[in-house]
Amino acid sequence: MLTLPVRPARIAIAIGLALAIVGLIALVLWAILAAATGSEGTASRIDIPHLLRMTTLQASLTTVLSLTVGMALAWALNRLRFPGRDLLVGLFASAIVTPGMVVAFGLLDIWGRNGWINQASDALLGFPLGNPAFGLSGILLAHVILDGAFAARILLARLDAIPAERLKTGQSLGLTAQQRFAILDWPAMRGTMPGLAAIIFLLAFTSFPIVLLLGGGPGNQTLEVAIYAAVRQDFDLTGAVHLALTQIAVCSGVILIAAALAPIPTSFGASIAPTWRDRPLARVLQTLILLTCSIGFVLPLASVLVDGLGTGMGSLLTQSTFWQAALSSLLIGTASAILTLALALGLALGRAATDHGILRTLLGMPVFAYLAVPAVVLSLGFFLLVRNLGVAPAAAAPFVVILANSLLALPFAIATLGPPLEAIARTRGKLIRSLDLSGWRQFITVEYPLLGKDIGVMLALAFCFSLGDLGVVALFGTQDFQTLPLMMFRALGSYRSNDAAAIAAILLVGTIIAFVGLPRLFSRIANAAR
Repeated sequence: MLTLPVRPARIAIAIGLALAIVGLIALVLWAILAAATGSEGTASRIDIPHLLRMTTLQASLTTVLSLTVGMALAWALNRLRFPGRDLLVGLFASAIVTPGMVVAFGLLDIWGRNGWINQASDALLGFPLGNPAFGLSGILLAHVILDGAFAARILLARLDAIPAERLKTGQSLGLTAQQRFAILDWPAMRGTMPGLAAIIFLLAFTSFPIVLLLGGGPGNQTLEVAIYAAVRQDFDLTGAVHLALTQIAVCSGVILIAAALAPIPTSFGASIAPTWRDRPLARVLQTLILLTCSIGFVLPLASVLVDGLGTGMGSLLTQSTFWQAALSSLLIGTASAILTLALALGLALGRAATDHGILRTLLGMPVFAYLAVPAVVLSLGFFLLVRNLGVAPAAAAPFVVILANSLLALPFAIATLGPPLEAIARTRGKLIRSLDLSGWRQFITVEYPLLGKDIGVMLALAFCFSLGDLGVVALFGTQDFQTLPLMMFRALGSYRSNDAAAIAAILLVGTIIAFVGLPRLFSRIANAAR
C-alpha cells in the first residue's frame, strides 16, 4: 500500500541535481584525462611507485593505530562516569571538523625542536629529546589524534547501544572485564570496524595539510602533497595528472570494497549511564587510557590557544591582509554551507520521496564524488578545466573553492539529513497524504520543525570543513585571494610563527563556536517556528 506522499517535483529536482554533479565530475575527470593524453611522451621525474608505497604505508598504519586507540577510548568512556564527561565526549566528536593544520601546528608546539617537551627536557636534563613531530612519526601522531577520536565516538555509540537485557544477563553471570569485552563489547563493535577502517584509510590516504606541514621532506610525501608540489612548485602538469589518476584508481577501489561493508551508524545520541561497574583493576586501566587520550587530544589544541592568544595576536590584527583573508574565509565558508544545504536537501528530499530501489541508488551515488576524487585532485581538475575554457584561475578561484568545498562536505551533509527525512516520510506519510499538504507546506509544517537541529549540524559541518580547508585553495590561491589556512601556511613558510600561531588559534576558536553554536541556533529557530 502506498504511504509516501506523491512528490514528482522533488524527485525531478533530485534527478537534475544528481545529473549536474555527475556531469561536473565527468568534466573534471575529462580535463585530467585530456591533459594526460596531451602530455604523452613528456617525461616526468616523479617516482609514483615510491609515493604510492609511502601513502599506503602511512594510511595503513594510521588505520590500525586509530582503530586501536579509538576502541580503547570508547571502552573507557563507556564504563566511566565523571563530571564533565559529556563535554569531553563532545570534544572528541568535534575531531571530525578540527582543521588538520591546527592539530599539526599544535604538535609542533608540543614536540617540535623548540616545543614545550624539548624546552622542559633541556631545562631539567640538559639536553633536548629530539623532534618527533616531523616525518612519519609526526604524521601518524596527528592522524591518530584526529581519527582515533573520531573512531572512539563512533564505537562509543555502538557500546551504548548494547541492550540492557544482555548487560543484566552478563552481570548476573559474573563476567570478568575480559569476558565482558569478548562476549558483549567486541560483537557490538565488530560490524562497524570494516566500514570505519575504510573511511579512516581514505581520510589518511587523502590527507593534505598534515603531511604538508609535518612531512619534513620528499621522503615522506604522499600523493596529495606530490600533486600540489608538481603543480605549484615544479609546474609538472604531466606528473600531477598521472598522480591524480593513480589516486583516483586507489580511492575508487577502496570505495568499492567499503560499499559492500556494513554501514556506519551516524547517531550521536546521549550515552546511557552504566549500572554494571568493572572490577578495580579494570577501572584503573580505563582511567589511565582516558587520561592519556584526553591529554593527547587536548594538549595540542590548548598549546595552539596559549601561543596564539599571546603576543602575536595584536600584530596580526593590525594587518589588512589578515582582515581580507578572514573575510574571504567567512564568505566562502558561509556560501559553501548554504550551497551544501541546498544540494543535500534537494537530493535527500527526492530520495525520501521514492521507493524505487534503482532510482534511490542512482540519487545516492553522486554524494560520494569526493571520496573518489579527493580535494587536491578535484582542485587540479577544476584548475585544468578553467584553464581550458580560457578563464584565468585567479578570476574563477572564489567560485571554484565554494563549489569544491560544497562537494567535499556533501557526503557528511547527506549522512546528517538523509536518515531523518527518510524516517519522516515513512512514519508521517499517511498523515501528510490525508491532509493533502503540498510539498512546500509539508516541508514548512512537518519536516523543517523536526530537522532544525540536523540542519544546524549540517551547516556547522560544512562551514567548519570550508573554514579549515587548505587542499582546494592551495592551488587557486593568489596574493590577492587567500583564506586564513592559506595565510597561515604562507606565514609558516616565511618563518612568521607568531602570525601562524595567532591564525591557528582563530581557526580553532571559530571552529568550536560554529560546531557548538549553529546546531543550537537552528534548533531554537525551528522550535520557535512551531
